[in-house]
Amino acid sequence: MSSVKVESVVQENYKIGESPLWEEKENSLVFVDITGKKVYRWNSLTKELQSVTVDAPVSSVSLRKSGDYIITLGTQFAGLNWKKKTVTTIQHVDKDKSNNRFNDGKVDPAGRLFAGTMAEEIRPAVLERQQGSLYTLFPDHSVVKHFDKVDISNGLDWSLDHKTFFYIDSLSYSVDAFDYDLQTGKLANRRSVYKLEKEEGIPDGMCIDTDGKLWVACYSGGRVIRIDPEAGKCIQTVKLPVSATTSCSFGGKDYSELYVTSACQGMDDAALSQEPKAGNIFRITGLGVKGIPPHSYAG
Repeated sequence: MSSVKVESVVQENYKIGESPLWEEKENSLVFVDITGKKVYRWNSLTKELQSVTVDAPVSSVSLRKSGDYIITLGTQFAGLNWKKKTVTTIQHVDKDKSNNRFNDGKVDPAGRLFAGTMAEEIRPAVLERQQGSLYTLFPDHSVVKHFDKVDISNGLDWSLDHKTFFYIDSLSYSVDAFDYDLQTGKLANRRSVYKLEKEEGIPDGMCIDTDGKLWVACYSGGRVIRIDPEAGKCIQTVKLPVSATTSCSFGGKDYSELYVTSACQGMDDAALSQEPKAGNIFRITGLGVKGIPPHSYAG
């Protein structure tokens, strides 16, 4: 076994670092700071860090086939032009819920963007419950709502054969699976594939590896766990030097590096002195597994 190594690669205390995304052509990790209202791009070769400031909480960033990015901003799906630093609204959801915002989002293998909403937090993981919904933005810019009554819409990914959609509603402490129809984007037959133990933390962002196993960042648990969704078991735990680990995705030239975002929102000076790296971006190497490149939104 190679030895697993965890290092901080971006040493900033982001409020809520989220949505790590590898962009191969830029050799870069793209990510957001949700309440910091910024989208970042960190070049792994030059270590240069660029950012674009937006005017609302920005919770996810995805690649776009036409170039540039698509983001979830407040309760909008929006296009982001990196060079011009401009944002263009594509669709607006949850218009009747002024206290809502989007959370995690990801593009499916057919180029549709899935993203869910939640109520704004009063404190980390404390919020008005069941206010969120899960949506899909299709390439023609139409929107479908799959279901509502979501607490904190979070990690999402698809099985390697694209027949299963994995999804996390954080406060259920469960990783769920649905039957997935790639032709239509429809979901059916929801079931739990793994229930987290309380000490593991709150399930947050998630990604899949080339063995079909799921990696889940555990908020307040200071770890990422590897789950076998077939067996319903946790098969590996990697601890990080911060408690609020928020999301993870594979990157690097062969997708063998796991990038992990974290948060420091709600931490006072005393808590930060205990965890000086809270909010940093971490890279885990030596896992001996690889991820798959992100899909690009087709619209």
